[in-house]
Amino acid sequence: MSKYLNTLGSRAKIAFKNKINGKLKNKVLTDYYKLIIKNKNKIISENKKDIKFAEKGKLKENLIKRLSLNNEKINSIINSIKTIINFKDPIDQNLETWVRPNKLKIKKVTIPIGVIGIIYESRPNVTADVSTLCFKSGNCVILRGGSEAYFSNKILANLFRQSLEKNKIDKNFVQFIDKKNRNLVDFMLSKMSEYIDVIIPRGGKNLVKKVQKLSSIPVIGHLEGMCHTYIDKYANINMAKKILVNAKLRNTSICGATETLLIHKKNSKFIKEILNVLVEKGCIIYADKKIKKIYKGKIRNASYSIWKKEFLSSKISVKLVNNINEAIEHINKYGTMHTDAIITKNKLSAKYFIKNVKSSIAMHNTSTQFADGGEFGFGGEVGISTNKLPPRGPVGLKQLVSYKYEVYGSGQIRK
Repeated sequence: MSKYLNTLGSRAKIAFKNKINGKLKNKVLTDYYKLIIKNKNKIISENKKDIKFAEKGKLKENLIKRLSLNNEKINSIINSIKTIINFKDPIDQNLETWVRPNKLKIKKVTIPIGVIGIIYESRPNVTADVSTLCFKSGNCVILRGGSEAYFSNKILANLFRQSLEKNKIDKNFVQFIDKKNRNLVDFMLSKMSEYIDVIIPRGGKNLVKKVQKLSSIPVIGHLEGMCHTYIDKYANINMAKKILVNAKLRNTSICGATETLLIHKKNSKFIKEILNVLVEKGCIIYADKKIKKIYKGKIRNASYSIWKKEFLSSKISVKLVNNINEAIEHINKYGTMHTDAIITKNKLSAKYFIKNVKSSIAMHNTSTQFADGGEFGFGGEVGISTNKLPPRGPVGLKQLVSYKYEVYGSGQIRK
């Protein structure tokens, strides 16, 4: 096991020494999406093997849906690659230049991070997205996907390697761990700091918690997507209902799904119609005592643990608050600094909310499901970071770089 992973790490370090210009990067990515088009039926066939395995293992229906690939999803992967091709190469970009009184010229210039380890659950699109983003930003990537998506991940990774080989570039810019042994993850996190520069986990709480606990390598990631939507006293209720249904139910298995609804007490008379739009679509409601007194439909008790619960299903917790400050306090206490939204017509309330929640993404009058690199115009993302240090929010192309200071002199010495 150690020999296998150390070989991958060593190969990645060697590959990273190759500096590739933007034109050639785009040629590789163009050939990659063309290979995906050419092999679309084969990709779907491999994905069916994963679906069969997942169903046998009794994976939840919403997670099987996330795992599944079809023409529409593959076209989305292809469009994401095309979008990234059109972005400017993020490497060797001059961020700042200044000249000191002693005539020293200093430039702040972007550079690649190095070798990035991605540990992710059963999302085949991640394989294509992160390989594309890491390569375009000059980084090598070692992929460890979830076992449920083994066949889908493997073919998507191998197609990228074929594109690299076709263009006479070291195929080890992208490597896929093709063994299912879970101990590989432990070794990767604790014994590979010599080879891997940063780890990015994409998945549920248990995965991310394990990565953060075991990793001897810097981690970019978030623990959970505890997202909130707050319906302010100045909200347009029809707008609020429309946004809420989308934020909760469009896709319940993503980290940008709203898990808690906060309602200003001034909207008490609208609680029935607000909650009914969710219940009618099969959503289970957990609520505090104040809500239960008003809403006579089927409802479950909300407890301390419920306020901290990332359901990733058709369930939501609901709380009545006295004012905007109580909403903000609740979010900052129980949230995970992911994505939180306010629905209001009052611009001052919106500004106050956005400035005071600790979220990496704060929203006004829109769905938390827009917390996504693709929706931000990044072409894709390797994940969403809730770290207090940068990068924060969706981690796309421009976030996968570091920088160095270049200092140019003409013989100056320090006194």
